Amino acid sequence: MNRPLCLIVNPTAGNGRARSLLPPVQAALEGSRADHRVVESASLDHARELAATAAGRGDVVVAVGGDGMAGALAGVAAGARAHFGVIPAGRGNDLAAVLGIPTDPAAAVEILITGQLRQVDLIGVGGPGHAEAVVAGSVYAGLPAVAGEVANATRWIGGSLVYPLSALRVLASWRPTRFTVAVTGPDGDAAGNHEFDGYAVVVANSPRFGAGMRVAPPAQIDDGLLDLVLMRHASKLTFVRALQSIKDGKHVNLPQVDLDRGAQVSLMMSRDLPAAADGEPLACASPLPAGTELRIRALPAALNVLVPG
Repeated sequence: MNRPLCLIVNPTAGNGRARSLLPPVQAALEGSRADHRVVESASLDHARELAATAAGRGDVVVAVGGDGMAGALAGVAAGARAHFGVIPAGRGNDLAAVLGIPTDPAAAVEILITGQLRQVDLIGVGGPGHAEAVVAGSVYAGLPAVAGEVANATRWIGGSLVYPLSALRVLASWRPTRFTVAVTGPDGDAAGNHEFDGYAVVVANSPRFGAGMRVAPPAQIDDGLLDLVLMRHASKLTFVRALQSIKDGKHVNLPQVDLDRGAQVSLMMSRDLPAAADGEPLACASPLPAGTELRIRALPAALNVLVPG
């Protein structure tokens, strides 16, 4: 890759891991004589501004952080038709794992320099009165989104353990919610309608979320479609069993879990609850008011990202 690299760093990612990775990352870049600059962001909105500036210069936009940072900057890069790279430095790093990008900083830098471009899909998500946001891995509503808020506020637990523990904390006081979901196929025809009391809806572009949970095993990041995982009402013990088996995707064998697939999804909930994407709250759904439609659509081949050759 002979384009300049602009590394945009979330200094708080991974409880400070992103900042601690900078010395080995910069040493690897300097050792390869790669043309690069490093800038720190003060927020996700600031990171998007930095990415837009970098894309306007013709730089490769490189996200140094977790899934929230990667998803936010992927949307900017896609909109500007810029090339995109990732140095994983968060607690989850699910997008990087799906793309085959290692957590070792020197190995991740090597992909920025010698990797090949791959076209992958993104997700557009929006609600009434809000512009469509672009994210990368998945959009989810209900218990996982509430658990994500708890996880983001928790600093005393490091690593991926924070996500299942947060889900268990939320489960203790959870009450069933009615979800109304309409799925549209790539041809624009209605593909499925679901109305049920339950725990969650996940609309996935990627099989992973929550630091390695294989929430949507059939999902592929470049097939132009979204995979839905619907968790219906059951005993809380059943939800615990689903949480125990989600690491390898076996939760989809439970009778309370349904799968679907489509190009567009409409989602509503019966009470005010958040929806989130890539580990971060959605501005249009924090919370999503009861009975308000959240619109989600696949953006096929939207992003050119550097992956292992």
